[in-house]
Amino acid sequence: MIEVLFGESEAGAMKVAKNKIVIGKVDGPTSVFMAGKKKPPEKPFCGWIEGTAEEVICFGFMLDIGDIRESVESSCRRELIYAMYAQDQWAQDEETKRELRNVGDYYVKELHRLKHFLEDGEPVRVWYSDTPYSRCGLYSLCQILQKYGNKISAVKLPEYVVRDKNIVFHHSWNEVSAEEFAGFLSYEKPLSREEIRMYAMLWEELAEENSPLRAMIGGRVLSVPEDFYDFLIWKWLGNVPVKECRVIGNILGHAQLGVGDWWYAGRIEHYIQQGKILVVEDSENKYARVICSAGGQI
Repeated sequence: MIEVLFGESEAGAMKVAKNKIVIGKVDGPTSVFMAGKKKPPEKPFCGWIEGTAEEVICFGFMLDIGDIRESVESSCRRELIYAMYAQDQWAQDEETKRELRNVGDYYVKELHRLKHFLEDGEPVRVWYSDTPYSRCGLYSLCQILQKYGNKISAVKLPEYVVRDKNIVFHHSWNEVSAEEFAGFLSYEKPLSREEIRMYAMLWEELAEENSPLRAMIGGRVLSVPEDFYDFLIWKWLGNVPVKECRVIGNILGHAQLGVGDWWYAGRIEHYIQQGKILVVEDSENKYARVICSAGGQI
């Protein structure tokens, strides 16, 4: 079974979930994380997902932002991915810059791997959520899947799960640890040819509109202007100087919309260049800069 996910972190967790290494038994096996942690995970163990890490595809093209009329393999999309990852929040050496420059190429190779699996008739399971990048990834993926006859299923992240006497909310798959993934297999449903065609058509409509940004509104993916999320910046940034990381952290903590910190960092940089946000204390690490509004809320 080929697993397709739409973010780097969640794909990495899935690779661990499909590549178990048992180090002992405490009410079941525990995993050794890729980061090399020796301590058994504290999250509840839900079992392992059958297969190997090679069967995991990261379709991480960030399709909720930027031009989508161009192919995901285009230089335009690769440059956008690089720009989002390489915003110089830390000083970067040449090797790091080269690695970031290759991220777009890696996703293209992942796409080619997926097509090879499809051509070989492998079944595909898609893990998606209501975050904009994930929904857009699903719709775009369906444009590809409609050309094949493979068995396709999908696991949509539920709004919450009940554990003992607790309710746990998840907003994206990157919040789910490797040992938890198997617990969501009960949500797996077949994706019919009609559903695949519908999602592909929705993607075609979004591509025709080709707005700078796409957002989830009322359970639908809608084309929105580039400044759609900017009100959140002004909500947490006023005339009192504050570290940029605090502003972004407040946004992420209070408005869990599935939008990465790099997006807000890019918009803050945009307003700094316009003179609408002032840098009170500069830093080599952009997230450590002290900033304030140049004139209150705009």
